[in-house]
Amino acid sequence: MSLTQQPAFGVYVHWPFCLSKCPYCDFNSHVRHGGIDEARYIKAFESEIAATAQRVPGREVSTIFFGGGTPSLMQPSTVQAILDAIAKHWTVARGVEVTLEANPTSVDATRFRGYRAAGVNRVSLGVQALNDASLKELGRLHSTQEALDAVAVARSIFDRYSFDLIYARPKQTTQAWAEELKRAISEAAEHLSLYQLTIEPETPFYALQKSRKLVIPDEDLGRDLYDITQEICAQAGLPAYEVSNHARPGSECRHNLVYWRAHEYAGIGPGAHGRLDIDGVRQATATEKRPEAWLMRVESLGHGLITDDSLTREEQADEFLLMGLRLTEGIDPKRYETLTGRTLDPKRVSILHEEGALETMPDGRLRVTQIGFPVLDAVVADLAA
Repeated sequence: MSLTQQPAFGVYVHWPFCLSKCPYCDFNSHVRHGGIDEARYIKAFESEIAATAQRVPGREVSTIFFGGGTPSLMQPSTVQAILDAIAKHWTVARGVEVTLEANPTSVDATRFRGYRAAGVNRVSLGVQALNDASLKELGRLHSTQEALDAVAVARSIFDRYSFDLIYARPKQTTQAWAEELKRAISEAAEHLSLYQLTIEPETPFYALQKSRKLVIPDEDLGRDLYDITQEICAQAGLPAYEVSNHARPGSECRHNLVYWRAHEYAGIGPGAHGRLDIDGVRQATATEKRPEAWLMRVESLGHGLITDDSLTREEQADEFLLMGLRLTEGIDPKRYETLTGRTLDPKRVSILHEEGALETMPDGRLRVTQIGFPVLDAVVADLAA
């Protein structure tokens, strides 16, 4: 059985609070100046974990991911309590990957040692830029030096760490990005997440762009920046394993691979999504987004679910293509057939081959080429039609 077919089960835990809301962010994150009752949230997380485990008992947890928001605002004892609850209701694999997202402003060596003692073995830092002017424009509360100091703390405590950068920022040139990226690689051990800035509806950046007060690189410059990113990272031994993620071979984020390989994962916490296999049917779950409303819902019902839909085979197939083709390893057409009961349209596959957007590997896997990745959405839409 190949790696992509081996059953994996992940647990995603969403901590929805941040010190401030970034103008480009459309994640489920909230600012609360009055303090957070972590003890109350711990009980709610424990209840939702127990309720989810009742639905999918007997799973072995291979990855756990604390996302947000800013999970590094949590006390280490809160992280410990959540990990204990997961271990109480499911078996946790010996080599489990436990990732916690952190912002440089909330990185503290004592706190990080507390996370490590609790069981966290990988951290992901939201650096976003190594340029003070850009950090200010992105609404970040840290400086370049604070970001580098945070990376140094992570390096001293954890064997595995990663950080994020955003490119295709306003007024960014290819030369400036190349220099910034090389500096980032010199600080990175094994993994970098590199995202092109996208303007999401209902964010301050969206309003600024609409009023022409914010101008980001056009499509051609965006493509040049993407190509430079691929080239520099590959030369440094950090090739892309997914559209926006680069790692030394063997150092990929295993939790994210659970999503992209269409395996099972539980979503715990406000606004968390999950995919659970129950009685041979895949359920798409989502919880209440608003933290206080989620809390009250869990306290009265034992869970915060507001969506619990059975996916059709067609919907599963579309998700499988959408997620799996983001990976440079591509997809196994046989697994697609197992999910859907039908094969991919050979004519469409052939056309995409001729256009150079798709290729077939010696083992039969289909993957998107470097030419195809910048137009990935169109390739997926074509195959799914």
